[in-house]
Amino acid sequence: MQNSIPTMETCGLSKSFGDTHALVDLTISVAPGQVFGFLGPNGSGKTTAIRCLMDEIRPTAGSARILNLDTHRNSVAIRRQLGYLPGDLVLYSNLSGKDILKYFANLRGGVDQNYVHELAERLGAHLDKKVGDLSTGNRQKIGIIQAFMNKPDMIIFDEPSAGLDPLVQRELQIMIRELADRGGSVFLSSHSLSEVQRVADLIGILRQGSLIALEPISSMRAKGIRKVELELDKTPERSTFSEIQGVRDVLVEGNRVFLSYEGTMDKLLAVVTQHCQLIDVSTNEADLEEVFLTYYHEIP
Repeated sequence: MQNSIPTMETCGLSKSFGDTHALVDLTISVAPGQVFGFLGPNGSGKTTAIRCLMDEIRPTAGSARILNLDTHRNSVAIRRQLGYLPGDLVLYSNLSGKDILKYFANLRGGVDQNYVHELAERLGAHLDKKVGDLSTGNRQKIGIIQAFMNKPDMIIFDEPSAGLDPLVQRELQIMIRELADRGGSVFLSSHSLSEVQRVADLIGILRQGSLIALEPISSMRAKGIRKVELELDKTPERSTFSEIQGVRDVLVEGNRVFLSYEGTMDKLLAVVTQHCQLIDVSTNEADLEEVFLTYYHEIP
């Protein structure tokens, strides 16, 4: 039976800096085996939330638990079981990647060095060079390795793909899904909508410190605008489509109809088949970026 205790949960987590409310009443729950995508532009409160979770700053109100431990009272115990990659990663420039990973491994009481080498090979990391001589992307690889190397039950990522080339980004996404498939959880804060779209199960959108959407990625996509092409047995009346809620930009060319549609396909097809016989249909699934922009600009 799968563990029903959330890997992470927050209740009314809030943080103010004077009159500035950086985080307002954040309440979320991340289940075992789940990848949670945390979206929002700079200044929306994502990093503030992560710093509260990591006990780097104290919340003004509310509480949080990771691995069923209080993030403040049990912060040291949590770190033994957690992987973490901050968005502002800073490493010792005069040490090699290998030395830095050994240092972090000793802090955790030791890790499997064979697993460290395996991670380095998967990411194409250069561990023998001094960190100060590495590019941003190669430094980021070392940060990713240290997040995974203790085989944690949960990882918190803040912009993990920064500086990585597309092939390494894809490998990181595979590693994230592998951890989730083993029953671990990932809290992924990212500006990369394509990255979140590929790996996340649940999406939270933050705006001005407040959570404005919290949904499975599948239902969020269903709300997006799709490009739909219909082939019918006869030329339809344009008014048939323009009266359907969620339909826009209708173009009729003979027995083919091109339109944009926001909603579930069953509702659209139910109306169409009342007037014509459907020969063929094709649709481009909504991109998460379109959905994100819809939430961010239209929700008050």
